[in-house]
Amino acid sequence: MQKIIIFFFLCVLDTNAESGCELFGRFEMPSLFKEGRIMIGGIFPVFNKEIATTSSFVRELDLRVFRWTQVMIFAVEEINKNSTILPNISLGYRILNSCASPTNTLRAALTLAGGIEKKESNSSCPPAISALIAESGSTQSLAVAGTLGPFRVPIVSYFSTCACLSDREKYPSFFRTIPSDYFQAKALAALIRHFGWQWIGAIQSDNDYGRNGVLAFTEEVKKFGVCVAFVGTVLRTYSMDKILDVVEMIKQSTVKVILAFVPEGDLYPLMKEVVKQNITGIQWIASEAWITAARPSTPEMYRAFGGALGFVVQKVEIPNLKPFLTSISPYKDPNAAFVGDFWEVMVGCRPNLPGTQTVTVKTKKFCTGNETLENFQDVFFDVTHLRVSYNVYNAVYAVAHALHHLLFCKKPGEKAEKLCFNISEIQPKQVRSRGENTLHLVRFRNQFEDDVFFDENGDPPAAYELINWQLKDGQVQHVTLGHFLSTASGEYKLSIHEDDIVWRTGKKVPSSLCSNVCTAGTRKAQIKGKPVCCFDCIPCAEGTIDGQLYHTDCTPCTKEFWPNERKDECIPKAKEFLSYHEPMGIAITVVSLLGATLSLAIIMVFVRYGGTPVVKASNSELSCFLLFSLFLCFLCPLTFISRPTVWTCMLRHTAFGVTFALCISCVLGKTIVVVTAFKATFPGNMVAGKFGPTQQRIIVFSCTLVQIVICILWLNLNPPFPDMVFRYSNNKIVLECNPGSEAAFYTVLGYIGILAFICLILAFLARKLPDNFNEAKCITFSMLVFCAVWITFIPVYISSPGKFTVAVETFAILSSALGLLISIFAPKCYIILLKPEKNTKKHVHKPVTTAPSHPPNKTTLISLVTHDNEDEEYLQSFHFRND
Repeated sequence: MQKIIIFFFLCVLDTNAESGCELFGRFEMPSLFKEGRIMIGGIFPVFNKEIATTSSFVRELDLRVFRWTQVMIFAVEEINKNSTILPNISLGYRILNSCASPTNTLRAALTLAGGIEKKESNSSCPPAISALIAESGSTQSLAVAGTLGPFRVPIVSYFSTCACLSDREKYPSFFRTIPSDYFQAKALAALIRHFGWQWIGAIQSDNDYGRNGVLAFTEEVKKFGVCVAFVGTVLRTYSMDKILDVVEMIKQSTVKVILAFVPEGDLYPLMKEVVKQNITGIQWIASEAWITAARPSTPEMYRAFGGALGFVVQKVEIPNLKPFLTSISPYKDPNAAFVGDFWEVMVGCRPNLPGTQTVTVKTKKFCTGNETLENFQDVFFDVTHLRVSYNVYNAVYAVAHALHHLLFCKKPGEKAEKLCFNISEIQPKQVRSRGENTLHLVRFRNQFEDDVFFDENGDPPAAYELINWQLKDGQVQHVTLGHFLSTASGEYKLSIHEDDIVWRTGKKVPSSLCSNVCTAGTRKAQIKGKPVCCFDCIPCAEGTIDGQLYHTDCTPCTKEFWPNERKDECIPKAKEFLSYHEPMGIAITVVSLLGATLSLAIIMVFVRYGGTPVVKASNSELSCFLLFSLFLCFLCPLTFISRPTVWTCMLRHTAFGVTFALCISCVLGKTIVVVTAFKATFPGNMVAGKFGPTQQRIIVFSCTLVQIVICILWLNLNPPFPDMVFRYSNNKIVLECNPGSEAAFYTVLGYIGILAFICLILAFLARKLPDNFNEAKCITFSMLVFCAVWITFIPVYISSPGKFTVAVETFAILSSALGLLISIFAPKCYIILLKPEKNTKKHVHKPVTTAPSHPPNKTTLISLVTHDNEDEEYLQSFHFRND
């Protein structure tokens, strides 16, 4: 349907006419024109505004755009002089104005497509141009590409960047020499990410260029967690109320970085208002459409927009272009469009040409005709930083190369003897697609050593320069401080000379955040109803860390690690065990060694005074066994100190069990001897006499052997082992010995308890016997202490955490051993060492005031207690039973 409408718009089918169709009508539009055998068209927004009034038009010439038209003319003339491209074939052009209006752009495109304007009617129906160089605005290019696309008229844009134009299904004939906004959006997003800006604003123009550009940029920065606080919309035709609304939006926002994806003409009214209201402190990010524009680049605008950053295509200096520009004159071709307006702006007077009857209010005078541009120093003649002009230059050459391919079936530079295609038969669609000789497949290296080609979407490769506005010598300079390039692998590389950037805030990189960056050890917590960039910082939970600035979750440390104080790193947990270097370990070691020393000292005393009555009466052999076992008991706690190992874990529990079994077995032997001796109630009782030294040794050995067997079974079946315990503390690892088999551990303790309980019962039965001849009271007291300690030990042991469990166990060992040592041997040592006068037969023979109800048998007492027949008179003071 679209084809039919446009076709009838261009041509009216006349069945009676021999030609088959004729032009329906023409648009009368001023143009820059030169005829050639092959024609190409150009559309440029030479005038920024064209507002109809009741009597006149108010027009504003854009010198930058006018230079683009001159670059196209220069490129065409350069090609015509080049014998390697289109030799002996003249290339013509026709350039029209669009006023940056989609409607005017479409009018211009249809005018060019309708044929060359001549006085006589041209009856040829196909378009007279072979290709079209257009347009600067994406919205205008969309109108042209959508209209001429069905006719396969190739369109090469020099400044339309909307990514939507890369859709080959909708716009199959559209090409461009400037990178798509798809790449610019990636470049701008990479810039935002590089400086860590998280909270930004955006200004878009109310057209396809602005809307699609901001949309593509927003999608890119969202990948990095960046939030766009607001999107303001402007257009050159907007009323001042709408402009003020955007200004107020900027003032009310907390953002410090704003992207303006707007063409220069649409942004300029907003820029003037921002400067008027003295809104400073904003870091502006620019699209390529205005960052290098001449009109905003003034010291006045620099007050608010100084330090602006933006990407532009690369710049070049086109040789011989400056003389060409200075040679522009309205007197060469009085009918040339736009030149008179250019002359009026540059020279300051209106050319006195036929048909010019009035002067404008701006100039107020006619020119004399002697004016010249040769010595002008205006920026218009500065050809050292050409960017968009370079795109126009490449666009013309790309079309010329495609035409050369089409006509000669050769690449430019290759020897072409004759045409392989008739010029009169050229159709625009053939410029686009004829075998391999297509505009789509054109690839050449220009005189600047740049490769010019188009990808499958009609786009050139991405290559940008990063521009920074700097004020030097009172003038705004566009300083290149970085690059953004696409690599062969499809990735993108951003390089920036950061130290050379001039910021609006000075040398310090500005910050733009909705919320302050969370410090290490905290995480982001989203604030309900606000963008993701607005958040609170909450400390990480216990046992978790966060070393990243923008994480919403904290990472838990592994089992053996714990967060440091800043909670940004997991460090190994402190390992806790009872060591020799802490007060508790030192105290246990001192008490252990002191107890062992006392045991050895008492052994030496008993050996030294072995012939005295007190030593003989206390059963010296069992006493020495008991002291030796106590010596070992005092040394057991030393195995509980220091870092647990496999061997110390097995040794500490088994050594403790066996030594205490030996100790209690000795006490049990002594108790059985005393009770048997003094409880023999019948005359001639021979049972008591059987408990001599041999039987006592058997008792000690057999009782100890049972414990040894238990320990052997324990070590073979499920032995103790070193273990790391995490349950006591979150930030510590307790190193302790796991008993392996809890049943075996409590069996060892239970067996010692049984022996101690038997001793306690027997000693209690003999507690009222004569003090001079037995130690039943001492044994009873020692067993009470022993049982009290170990009964108390069990609940305390179970409830004590960490190394205190070990301390409780060692305390029980030392206190019970000391209880036995002091209770049994302290009275004897007191008599032996401090009261030697009592260590005599006379004292020992001292009669007792109360005789037992059943006096012991004399022979039994001697054999059990003294083991010495020479001491019979030692017992004469007691009332013995008659044998």
